[in-house]
Amino acid sequence: MTATELLPAVLAGVVYVVTPGPATLAVLSITATRGRARGLAFFLGHGVGDATWSALALAALMGASRLGPDLFRLLGLVCGLYLIFLGGRAILAGASTARTTVGADRPIRTGIAFGLTNPKAYPFALAMYGALSVGAGPSLGLAQAVGLFLATSLGIAIGDFVTVAWSGLPMIGRLFLRFRGGVTRAVGLLFVLFGVRTVWEAVSPHR
Repeated sequence: MTATELLPAVLAGVVYVVTPGPATLAVLSITATRGRARGLAFFLGHGVGDATWSALALAALMGASRLGPDLFRLLGLVCGLYLIFLGGRAILAGASTARTTVGADRPIRTGIAFGLTNPKAYPFALAMYGALSVGAGPSLGLAQAVGLFLATSLGIAIGDFVTVAWSGLPMIGRLFLRFRGGVTRAVGLLFVLFGVRTVWEAVSPHR
């Protein structure tokens, strides 16, 4: 692949991360209170989910997707329950919530669960790779798919570093600490809603 083909893929990966969303709020909470290292650890775990959905999207575009849904439904159920547990603990912590940051104790595990249960990850990855590989269609080859995967992964890594860098600024930290209790409960509620949706989709019969 040429540089003109790889650059849009890198930029797409950056946009995927820096666009505000639940993961951005979660990493802001972790980084502002526990430091950039834990924020990067969260994104490292989240990258497992990103890589999984990206690989599945590319496989679908190549016409090579043959995996049954049961494994991913089980995985979604486990991850969804874990997110409900984390969020519920933050919401019900009461006064102690001011000293608690959701997911900060095990940021990699939390990131993995968050990444794998992101309901928009697969459709977004499918649309992104579909746009990047326009013209190839069913003839998308393995070499081109690997090139796109690596380029978008580089963009995602760049976006991760940018997000952690700004969320770890002292001004951001002070602002977060001022409203820490409310933000932590909001993040907890977000985790619960994410988890409930994931569990529902995992146990509901597919039509």
